[in-house]
Amino acid sequence: MIYATGDTHGDFRRFEPENFPEQAHMTRDDFMLICGDFGGVWFGGIRDDLNLNLLASLPFTVLFVSGNHENYDLLKRYPVEEWNGGKIQRIRPNVIHLMRGQVFELQGRSFFTMGGARSHDIDDGILNPGTPDFEEQYRTCQRMHARFRVNHFSWWEEELPCEAEYEEARKNLERVRYQTDYVVTHCAPSGIADILGGGEYEHDRLTDFLEDVREKAQFRSWLFGHYHDDRILCGRFVLLWEQMVRVV
Repeated sequence: MIYATGDTHGDFRRFEPENFPEQAHMTRDDFMLICGDFGGVWFGGIRDDLNLNLLASLPFTVLFVSGNHENYDLLKRYPVEEWNGGKIQRIRPNVIHLMRGQVFELQGRSFFTMGGARSHDIDDGILNPGTPDFEEQYRTCQRMHARFRVNHFSWWEEELPCEAEYEEARKNLERVRYQTDYVVTHCAPSGIADILGGGEYEHDRLTDFLEDVREKAQFRSWLFGHYHDDRILCGRFVLLWEQMVRVV
C-alpha cells in the first residue's frame, strides 16, 4: 500500500491509530508519502527526537519530499545514499527524504520527486540575525504584523532548487523518456497554481520548470501540497493537506 498526505509541519498526530486505522494492515514495505513541509527535522536535539522516534515506531515507512518550511541546515547533515533507483537521506530506518530530481521505483510504480517551493509569507522581507539592529527590526515587524521570516531560523534559500538539482531532474526524466506513474512535488506547476490562486500565486523558476514537466511528461497523477487545501484539479492533480489518500 502507498498512501499520500500533505504538509505536516512537524505535527504527526494524523498518523495516530485512531486517525489512521488503516495502518493496522501495513508493514515497513508500505509507505506514507508526505508532499513537503515535513517539518520533522526542525529544532535539532531532543525536540526533534521525540517526533522522529514516534515516526520510527510506526508500522509503515514515511517518505517525504522537501517543502519551503524545512530546516535545511539540519537536513543537509544526513548522508545521501541510493535507494530504489534514486537518492535519499535516511532520517530514521523508516523515515526517508526523497531528494529532488529523482525517479524511484516503489511497488512496481515509478515516482518522480521534485521538492521545494517559494514561501508565500515573506512579502515584508527576510531578516538577517547578523545585522546590528536585528532585534529592533524583529520587534518592528512583529508590531506591524508583517509577513517576514528570519534567515537560517525560519527561512532558508534552499527552499528552491539549485542549478544542479534542475540538471539532475532533467537527466533522470530524459532517462525514463518523461514517463512516470506519479509526480510528487510540494508546489504546483504554474498553470495549476493559476487555477488555485486566480493569479495570486507568482510564477517562479520552479513552478515554470514544473509546468514544462507537465507539458512533456506522461503520468497518471500529480501529488502536491503547499496550498493548504484538499482538492483534485484537472482530473489528475491531487492537492493534499490534511487528508490521507491511498495511491496504490
